[in-house]
Amino acid sequence: MKVSVLQENLALGLGIVSRAVSPRSTLPVLSNILIASDEGRLRLSATNLELGITCWIGAKIEEEGSTTVPARTFTDLVSTLPPDRVNMDLNVRTQTMNVRCGTSNTDLKCIDAQEFPPMPTPDLEEGVQINVADLREMIQQVVFATSTDEARPILTGVLVTIEENQITFASADGFRLSVRKAELSSPVPKPIQAVIPARALGELARISTTTLGGGSSDGSENVTMLMPPQSGRVIFRTQDVELASQLIEGTFPDYEQIIPRSHQTRTVLSTDAFLKACKQAEIFAREGTLIARVSITPGGELQPGTVEISGQSEETGSSQTIVDASIEGPPILIAFNVRFMREVLDVIKSPNVALETSADTSPGVIRPVGQKDFLHVIMPMHLGS
Repeated sequence: MKVSVLQENLALGLGIVSRAVSPRSTLPVLSNILIASDEGRLRLSATNLELGITCWIGAKIEEEGSTTVPARTFTDLVSTLPPDRVNMDLNVRTQTMNVRCGTSNTDLKCIDAQEFPPMPTPDLEEGVQINVADLREMIQQVVFATSTDEARPILTGVLVTIEENQITFASADGFRLSVRKAELSSPVPKPIQAVIPARALGELARISTTTLGGGSSDGSENVTMLMPPQSGRVIFRTQDVELASQLIEGTFPDYEQIIPRSHQTRTVLSTDAFLKACKQAEIFAREGTLIARVSITPGGELQPGTVEISGQSEETGSSQTIVDASIEGPPILIAFNVRFMREVLDVIKSPNVALETSADTSPGVIRPVGQKDFLHVIMPMHLGS
């Protein structure tokens, strides 16, 4: 193999795929990144057998070939090279790759590409097209509510359901539930349902914000999603990047039963003001049980209603913030986990947000005002004395 590539593109590609490198593996080759010529471009791949990421970058290919390079060593090396053309020349017999750039000349010990696990070769024509910007926002609005408890693996993933031209992402950790829907440009021939690991979707969201070679980042492009039958995996493909992940086996809970069908009090307030109040309450509540008390008081004929968000700690003190609100229904005092409140408000883009409540022992529902594609259910906490 004899190739040359711009240092900037090589560094960017390594940054994308290196997140799938297995740092502690009994297979040494899993600590490496596959480098291969591929139809006039350079292909970089990494996998930990659960998650695999491939990236294609523009390159000048003088001799076809492939090898695997030590991920950390090569990534660190490339980051120190000048912004110039990097020339790579592999000695196949010794599996040593010479890397030259500017005044730098390095020999790197590699492992034969034959030892690297085969990456999937999907049929893209059978995939579902999803807008990049929609997909990125959908992931951001559900992935934070997944569980980190490996005792219930099914909750560490996101349930993805596609029926006709609607796609739904849902996540839950036993204390909260996030549901986000979006329209597809064309319907699917048959329903699809799978649970995708949150980590894989998080990587996909990160990748979708990165562009190679000055490509479009305005969110108008599409991602192709495939779930080959009986493969137990999902594949996402853009023009320059492919991410493949194992699916999580098991049955996701029937989350529709968790969503309250009615409410007694509906409170509409500024998303930004509510978020700031929660952040302030969290400064004190984080010292203890993360409880934030939310006191909702309707206004009079000429007076707006108010919402008081308070957090306290025996060690550091207490904080109360009052936010004006439009309130329909009776007053209520309810407590929530303030970190959960802050996390959901962080991913809501609308100027105003609605909090729907029924009783201090019933779940609350948070919805962006003017948008019907997202809802978040949050369980209340015990108010105490």
